[in-house]
Amino acid sequence: MSGGRTVAFATLGCRLNQVEAQELRALVERAGYRAVEQGEAAQVYVVSTCTVTSRADFSDRQAIRRITRADPDALVVVTGCLAQTDPETLARMPGVDLVLGNQEKYRLPDLLDSLVRRDRPEVRVGPIADARAVPAAPPQRAGARSRAFVKIQDGCQHRCAFCIVPAARGKSRSQDPKVLLEQVGALVEAGYGEVTLTGVDIGHYGWDLSPRTSLAALVEKISGVRGLHWLRLSSVLPAYFTPELIQAVTTLPAVAPHLHLPLQSGSDRVLRLMRRPYNTAMYRTLVERLAASIPDLGLGTDVIVGHPGEEEAEFEATMALVRGLPLSYLHVFAYSDRLGTEAATMGNRVAPRVIRERSSRLRALGVEKGMAFRRRLLGRPVEVLVLEKRQADGRLTGLTSNYVEVSFDGPEGLGRRFATVRLTDTDRRGARGVLEAA
Repeated sequence: MSGGRTVAFATLGCRLNQVEAQELRALVERAGYRAVEQGEAAQVYVVSTCTVTSRADFSDRQAIRRITRADPDALVVVTGCLAQTDPETLARMPGVDLVLGNQEKYRLPDLLDSLVRRDRPEVRVGPIADARAVPAAPPQRAGARSRAFVKIQDGCQHRCAFCIVPAARGKSRSQDPKVLLEQVGALVEAGYGEVTLTGVDIGHYGWDLSPRTSLAALVEKISGVRGLHWLRLSSVLPAYFTPELIQAVTTLPAVAPHLHLPLQSGSDRVLRLMRRPYNTAMYRTLVERLAASIPDLGLGTDVIVGHPGEEEAEFEATMALVRGLPLSYLHVFAYSDRLGTEAATMGNRVAPRVIRERSSRLRALGVEKGMAFRRRLLGRPVEVLVLEKRQADGRLTGLTSNYVEVSFDGPEGLGRRFATVRLTDTDRRGARGVLEAA
């Protein structure tokens, strides 16, 4: 039995990790444990790790050490992607009591019942390639945050040269659409007006189900949930934009005018080295079509700088493509080797100094693109979802449908509600506005 044990969650890495930590929190609370807020002491700590880069591995180990130093008597459970790919290294760390793989972590409530300090940590990590289902978990609890996220899919069918995720997450597998409709309905009933569909490779949603379905079909069904104000999609590969998905995101009123289409490189040769399933012409055509069909589309992308084989001319091609596309923000990643990936064995390496210089140039371009996008909104009243926390200066933050954060003065009690704000100013730090209606 839970015995009133308190459980804390420390989560590193991607948005999906954050969503899964919320799922685990809901599961342990349902089992009778008390989940505490960040910063509170607990009897059990659950660390969800990331392994997308070697720096992420370092951050994982650092977080575990901080916990074990601060509370040597606490029990420590480590799960997530590093636990899946390198469980033995984590099991050798002092203070770790249980290591759970990405599929096994959903058994956490049962395993907590018998969790005790042992001479050697227990390791429960099965082959992720054998995973065939997405475990159903309770939706995000009401009141935790302003925005709700629903995991629709896990794993990835692609084998990009730089990416360790398939080894950590397994093959693509989808959640039953009925379960997802119930989860979204419960979230809307709990007061969430915005829901984001997330996963590892959400464009592949439904291909593994019987009968087969698609992301477009799911978006159409979820858009019909009464009371849902905005529906967002997390990152979707360009290759997945079928005519049906384009129709869905450009015509359904509930779908927010915000998309994230990863690019990674503006060079076709580098994209081939990366083993990406598209080329720059396909990417440009799709972006231009979406931007022409969706007014004020907020469009983000990811770019990797310094992948093995990237020459100066190919980086310049990336700069030119990004400069010419209607992008509103960039996520720029400096390439680093990930043991077990194809890219880690490639020749024609790019010097770290060159990667830093190129990354700086691309980030500066991203700032310019963001400012230009925000300037187009100045003077307009825009609808925002008010986020849950005030800024350090006491101002509120609202998120527009096209994914622009706006700071403004406002009264208490607006969190998780929609308000109208007129944008008055923008600079490199973001946008500011004045509250017009709430």
